[in-house]
Amino acid sequence: MSEQLYKRQDELAKLIERYSGQDGNHSTAIPALFFTRLSNAVGPKHGVYNPSLCIIVQGAKEVLLGKERFTYSPADYLIASVNLPVTAQVVEASPTHPYLAFKLEFKPSEILEVLRHSQLGVDQKEKAKRGMYVSPIDSFMLDAVIRLVRLLDNPKDIPVLAPLFKKEILYRVLQGPHGAALKQMTIEGSSSSQIGDVVEHIMKNFDTSFRIEDLAEIANMSVSSLHRHFKEVTAMSPVQFQKQIRLQKARSLLLSESADAADVAFRVGYESPSQFSREYSRMFGLPPREDIKQLRENERERINAYF
Repeated sequence: MSEQLYKRQDELAKLIERYSGQDGNHSTAIPALFFTRLSNAVGPKHGVYNPSLCIIVQGAKEVLLGKERFTYSPADYLIASVNLPVTAQVVEASPTHPYLAFKLEFKPSEILEVLRHSQLGVDQKEKAKRGMYVSPIDSFMLDAVIRLVRLLDNPKDIPVLAPLFKKEILYRVLQGPHGAALKQMTIEGSSSSQIGDVVEHIMKNFDTSFRIEDLAEIANMSVSSLHRHFKEVTAMSPVQFQKQIRLQKARSLLLSESADAADVAFRVGYESPSQFSREYSRMFGLPPREDIKQLRENERERINAYF
């Protein structure tokens, strides 16, 4: 990384540190902008990456999508162009050099608006592309990101200038080496966009069984095309995708409620508690009750460490 990029990264790190203050995920006064600060390597964590731009300014992270591993650090940025269930792990962080990250969420309509006002070409017939990728960061993008974050020092400017700086950031992403993947996800009629519709359907109806023929109809594709394009975008099959969403939701319910595992299994769409327990153990490494007990103990230890 050039010295110019190092200076910009350093400035952004100081801004994120100032507006984070302590470990955790932090919302900001700018809509859809979030910061993360962690003093120690943690993980793995299971969750859903919604459409967003993620930049690390200190530390490093690994993200597992299906069986595909993405590693990124201050030299890169990561894009998720559609909702994707992932396993993520911060692999570099320390009290003296904490993990610091920037996340900017976006909507397809915002991408379309940038495309309408630019000369960036779009090929609607281009084949579906992976819904997540890592690209090298450059000074143009960092300049725009820093201008956006600096607005936190002048909140009265946010309503007018934040949307403009966000458009510039998205424009830089679209100009990048993988920009075509983001374009495809927003263009109506493209295979990526059609798979995006199926993803949204599964996300909203994760607790309901589906027929693959019904998903193919939503995508306006044959069953074989749906399978091929869905796996290209998400790195997994529709059934595997739904299973990950169900199990993540189940884990969240077990953590937030004093619910029985069998009851939660039915609530997220499982008909067999024993099957739920097997698949839960396979994904999270422990049966439901033991996993939740360990998670709660780890959380108490983390909280006690601050006092």
